[in-house]
Amino acid sequence: MLHYEGTLYRPPSEAESLILQATIGCSYNECTFCAMYRDKRFRVRKLDELRAEIASVAARARDDVRKVFLADGDALVAKAAFLGELLDALRAAFPNLQRVSCYASPQALQVRSEAEMSELRARGLTLYYLGIESGHDEVLTRLAKGVDAAEMIRVAAKAHAAGVKLSTMILLGAGGRALSLAHARESARVVNAIQPRFVSTLVMTPVEGTPLWEQAERGEVDELTPLELAAELREFVAALELEGSVFRSNHASNYLAVAGSLPKDKRAIVAALDALLARPERARFRPSWSRGL
Repeated sequence: MLHYEGTLYRPPSEAESLILQATIGCSYNECTFCAMYRDKRFRVRKLDELRAEIASVAARARDDVRKVFLADGDALVAKAAFLGELLDALRAAFPNLQRVSCYASPQALQVRSEAEMSELRARGLTLYYLGIESGHDEVLTRLAKGVDAAEMIRVAAKAHAAGVKLSTMILLGAGGRALSLAHARESARVVNAIQPRFVSTLVMTPVEGTPLWEQAERGEVDELTPLELAAELREFVAALELEGSVFRSNHASNYLAVAGSLPKDKRAIVAALDALLARPERARFRPSWSRGL
């Protein structure tokens, strides 16, 4: 039987995946906006426990599991030997397994060598979710991401060279009004340099228990309106020069759900956002009460 400790989080695209909690919490856990793992102390679970959980699922759904997501926030930082054995156990248990994925912090990508990532990819770990959040160095400092834009590009390139697919996230509104345009364009510059397979946007939302919440309580956070966020999204998409990526803004934090394949749908997405900005009274934004993280 699966054992989960605390609240589980996963990307929207992992809704039908088996969630295996390989690690507890996040080894970095310093991003000012993130509340997901504040109540957890990071640790790697015992391999024997995980093997037992895998066996219990395989006993009743051996042929049904096609995707596995390794939770919590930073599974990639675990030792490569541990991850390799875990991946081998998953492949042995589920004959129809097509993909294993996990979150990958910039710090985890710093400690993983290209050779290790390549080996883990060969054993099934083929997709990383990387929170870029911004390509603007001042914004990255505000968010306490722990790396600048150049380092974000470098570690992502290492994963790309290892043959791993990347799904990257950008945090709309993270620059406030003063840096909105620069945040959008610099974020696009970094995404263009990385050329991820998937690109998604979230909206920066102060959550109780985070430094960002405390800043908001002091009146130090300049939150954008839905219309301003749409304008920022428009600038971001317009500046993207991607060779073959899927774009989504389907995370629950977004006011607008936008989707398409880039570069094919870029012009249509920008045109739709331009039309919305020209006639904002017709815009159908997701109500604030229905948004979430």
